[in-house]
Amino acid sequence: MLTRPADGDLTIWFGEQAVSARAGDSVAVALLAAGITTTRTTPVSGTARGPYCMMGACFDCLAEVDGRANVQTCMTPVRDGMRVERQNGARTIAAG
Repeated sequence: MLTRPADGDLTIWFGEQAVSARAGDSVAVALLAAGITTTRTTPVSGTARGPYCMMGACFDCLAEVDGRANVQTCMTPVRDGMRVERQNGARTIAAG
């Protein structure tokens, strides 16, 4: 039987909003549990997108996590103090 720690044993940040999270959950799960359903907007139309497949196949849950763009939140485990930002439009790779 799977047991889970008490609610809120970790805190992540979505923008300026503190989000309670549980160890072992993905970022997407923590955000959805907090009522946050949009993690990005599309590059062409600006349509809101958020977690959909929850298994890393659709890429709708992309967000900026700890300064890294294009992170699949459904595949990323939460860490205490993690910073998540909504990703607006396309991200580019910096020229080296």
